[in-house]
Amino acid sequence: MIRPGVTFALWLAIAILVAVNDAIGDTWIATSLSGKVIEWYKVLVPLPYVAMMAAIHARRTAGPRWKEAAWLAALMWAPSTVLADFLYGRLTFAEEANAIVARMYFWWGEPYAILVAWLFAAPLIAGWMRSRT
Repeated sequence: MIRPGVTFALWLAIAILVAVNDAIGDTWIATSLSGKVIEWYKVLVPLPYVAMMAAIHARRTAGPRWKEAAWLAALMWAPSTVLADFLYGRLTFAEEANAIVARMYFWWGEPYAILVAWLFAAPLIAGWMRSRT
């Protein structure tokens, strides 16, 4: 069953966690670690949380239309979280748009694309795993 309200509520929880995690990484942790380590911190900490939200989403949207619900979450969570993260950087540090694009350069060692890919893939994987049981 497609439940847009559940999808939105879980995305909101993810967006809040990502913003709070970025704030912690940019303030408290930034004083003792290098910039590259902080970028990895800001990517790796939300991954299990996103997996948990995807599992909750899969459980709440189980049924014959689980694929549509999973695709809705996948197509909503990834781009809107990138937008929320950009707005955090823009409002907090007055970052330009090219700063968020530069964070996607995984071929230069930027890990942010891992988080975006996981935000896209997690609802699809969780929905598929739930439908198999």
